[in-house]
Amino acid sequence: MPSRRRTLLKVIILGDSGVGKTSLMNQYVNKKFSNQYKATIGADFLTKEVQFEDRLFTLQIWDTAGQERFQSLGVAFYRGADCCVLVYDVNSMKSFDNLNNWREEFLIQASPSDPENFPFVVIGNKIDVDGGNSRVVSEKKARAWCASKGNIPYYETSAKEGINVEEAFQCIATDALKSGEEEEIYLPDTIDVGSSNQPRSSGCEC
Repeated sequence: MPSRRRTLLKVIILGDSGVGKTSLMNQYVNKKFSNQYKATIGADFLTKEVQFEDRLFTLQIWDTAGQERFQSLGVAFYRGADCCVLVYDVNSMKSFDNLNNWREEFLIQASPSDPENFPFVVIGNKIDVDGGNSRVVSEKKARAWCASKGNIPYYETSAKEGINVEEAFQCIATDALKSGEEEEIYLPDTIDVGSSNQPRSSGCEC
């Protein structure tokens, strides 16, 4: 019988500390949000299986620390990425201004084979804060920046409310697929996940 093919797609989330990178990832993968802020130390990742047409993909989403003292960890985490997500807080002009630094840092550290066409996605997070009244970065300004960098896809989200998070990550997964630097994992049709000595069916009904 043919084996099911699963492809690993590596996604890196970058942005200043506190813009909501971890919250976005948790909302997408676990549908959960926490009001308790805890800085990411070094890097962390979550995985989520997604299906496109008849193929199964594992999205491996890396959440890296926004603090500068951890940026030296970058090379190992950035290498082999299929898509890079740049996140800023629409209520913080500084976090928006730093997008360019994060983008340049990624291209230097990751050294993608085709930097001109490497897929980025920009997310403006925290649109729910204060009903939008404390917002300082306009959608027009953000879209203009994305256009100047080669028409980067742009999404405005609320990790807290779950607004546009699913849509943004669908775009991220699609762009990661287009990058072509994918690693394939072959899975047998039957996977013995139990330690029981009971005889197991040879058919997989998953």
